[in-house]
Amino acid sequence: MKFFIDTANLKEIQEAYDLGVLDGVTTNPSLMAKEGIKGADNIRAHYKAICNIVDDNVSAEVIATDFEGIVREGKELAKIDSKIVVKAPMIRDGVKAIKKLTSEGIRTNCTLVFSPGQAILAAKAGATFVSPFLGRLDDISQDGIELIAQIRNIYNNYGFGTQILAASIRHTIHLVKCAEIGADVATCPLKVITDLLNHPLTDIGLAKFLADHKKVNG
Repeated sequence: MKFFIDTANLKEIQEAYDLGVLDGVTTNPSLMAKEGIKGADNIRAHYKAICNIVDDNVSAEVIATDFEGIVREGKELAKIDSKIVVKAPMIRDGVKAIKKLTSEGIRTNCTLVFSPGQAILAAKAGATFVSPFLGRLDDISQDGIELIAQIRNIYNNYGFGTQILAASIRHTIHLVKCAEIGADVATCPLKVITDLLNHPLTDIGLAKFLADHKKVNG
């Protein structure tokens, strides 16, 4: 499974990359705003800075919600770097724009997906990635992990090439469950990835090894 980090913070992206497990980055307008990035030129420059850190797969989200606007913004974002994946919402014009951009060789990420039916439409339109938001479903007492499993089964049934990018991942249990089910990608905050490092028996074992070494070697 590929690991993407869901942030626009360059320091966090660099840290994840240095860890050696980073396959890409997802961003959105909220994450850009959190970093104080505003203005079209500054936003494009920030995307370029992200692309300069990672090897591939930087999802950059459009703001437009109409077909012509999504296509126009998508093409402009794709010009920033070959690593850019255009992120468009799961709405009627978003699906139409994904079809158009895909036909022109631009990679796409269909975001804000909450049902198997939406995932089918994204795949039929040729989206490179589909982003089901499992954590937000959990928030309203629906099973987000079950959605990932349903999409995996449907895509396997029909040989869809669209990659399942599990989004809105809140903790390591989400991440491991997505790996078990067969999500192609998981995008999450850096902390979720680094929390995978932690286990009390690892800490106890390391402390024992170091204590034994000190006892023998002084």
